[in-house]
Amino acid sequence: MIFRSLVVALLALIAFGSSAQSPVRIQLQQFATGLTRIADIVHTDDDRIFAVLQGGTIRIVQPDGTVLPTPFLNITSRVNSNGNEQGLLGLTFDPDYATNGHFYVYYINGSGNGTSRVSRFSVTADPNVADPTSEEILYTRQQPYTNHNGGDLEFGPDGYLYIGFGDGGNAGDPQAFSQNMTNVLGKMIRIDVHGASPYAIPSDNPFVNSGDTLPEIWASGLRNPWRFGFDAVTGDLWIGDVGQNAREEVDFWPAGNNSGPNFGWRCREGNIAFNTTGCEPASAYVEPVQVHTTGNNQWCSVIGGRVYRGDSFYRLEGRYLYTDYCLGRFFSLEPNEFGGWVSEQVQTTGAFGVSCIGEDRSKELYAGNSNNGILYRIVDVCPQPRPVVSQDGNTLTASDALGFTWLFNGSPIPGETSQTLVAGASGAYSVIADNGPDCQLLSEAVNLLTTGVSEGNEGSIRVHPVPASDSFILDGMPARKSTVTLLDLSGRVILTQHTNGTEGITSVNVRELPVGNYVLRVSTMEGQELLRRSVAIQR
Repeated sequence: MIFRSLVVALLALIAFGSSAQSPVRIQLQQFATGLTRIADIVHTDDDRIFAVLQGGTIRIVQPDGTVLPTPFLNITSRVNSNGNEQGLLGLTFDPDYATNGHFYVYYINGSGNGTSRVSRFSVTADPNVADPTSEEILYTRQQPYTNHNGGDLEFGPDGYLYIGFGDGGNAGDPQAFSQNMTNVLGKMIRIDVHGASPYAIPSDNPFVNSGDTLPEIWASGLRNPWRFGFDAVTGDLWIGDVGQNAREEVDFWPAGNNSGPNFGWRCREGNIAFNTTGCEPASAYVEPVQVHTTGNNQWCSVIGGRVYRGDSFYRLEGRYLYTDYCLGRFFSLEPNEFGGWVSEQVQTTGAFGVSCIGEDRSKELYAGNSNNGILYRIVDVCPQPRPVVSQDGNTLTASDALGFTWLFNGSPIPGETSQTLVAGASGAYSVIADNGPDCQLLSEAVNLLTTGVSEGNEGSIRVHPVPASDSFILDGMPARKSTVTLLDLSGRVILTQHTNGTEGITSVNVRELPVGNYVLRVSTMEGQELLRRSVAIQR
């Protein structure tokens, strides 16, 4: 019976609490400026942030938001940044950077459509300056058009380098590169930059032993995976893949699964068919975990983000945050208990031009806007810690806040708005702490098994048994006429009983009332409240 009551209380608390506390909302706080055409945000194992600018430089942002005047790397003369999707596009640091000083970049080289180039560079003795002459070219691919170059690259939790290539551009993947397994376009490749020169093929790459497939290929069916990233805790992969004219999509792939996912393009755009010539059934492709339609709602190019794993904002923990280049509003995805995903808009206003989302060493998140050159810190609008309820017998006390609303089994207790509550019935107690506009937070529930207690200001009225099945006995009633009222948790009066003013014991018959939780109140005929407490009826 007790277990069932706790389950019911928990479900009620979840149902009420989800609407009682403020929804998760983020805001962008300006952190640094002057980062023209910012394309990527990267960190190494210190407090610096490295901002990749499409024009061909990498700038260092100090912990106070100051941008160092000398670029970390300047390869402007080698970078073709003429097109909107051309330029220096990606950066990642070697897992052993502290020892070997190596980092890797992806940029477009050459004139016209250009050539995708993945290169390794080294830092100099000055940790804030890299050596532009140290370039080792690892991988190149001639581009057929100026757009859909991909450009992101990341080391996975397995220590291998993952590189995203778009389908080569134009519109609709006219040459079907993304499903052509002899071509790197529209793919994500995975290479071992430590195993050989210039690289080795990991032995567990999905197509390493297939004679008609590039052995570097790890995933296929991508249109333009502009930004992707690995969950810093789980290692799961998240991809923001830009759509054609109907769907923008977010893709997910679990860590450690090297079975060669095909995300569907150009056979599918998001979760709908696009060009099915020569395609497999829809079931052969990995469906996105989230899609957004383009058009009236202004989505144009999804910007893949990160799963928040920082320590500053507990309500963001485990949420994948992402946005759109045109719409600029942020959304989050988090798993539900059914193996699916919960989508939530976490920012109601947005700005055009957000081009990248990254994290610092502490796993706090940042967003870069290529339109205005501003680097923003992503913060929770309601950053206060979750309220804590401490217990001393039947007395419950909430941590400090501006205001309080106490809940019993997930429902508000009428009139209980002080920091301290004396619990009168067995059940689950929690509190909503008011911390100001858009910041009402719900505590975890405290489960109490209580006996009858007095809460009246006269201090002598005792109520028993609690819970009751047939009647409540009020012992120690004052020698004056009084009114006994029983209210449900919505504040509705269920029962009213008057006493004749004889001091002693009063019995309140509740045999015909439904099982549940109530508030018992005793007051004088003039309206002075003598007792208010929570009670329960059980049978």
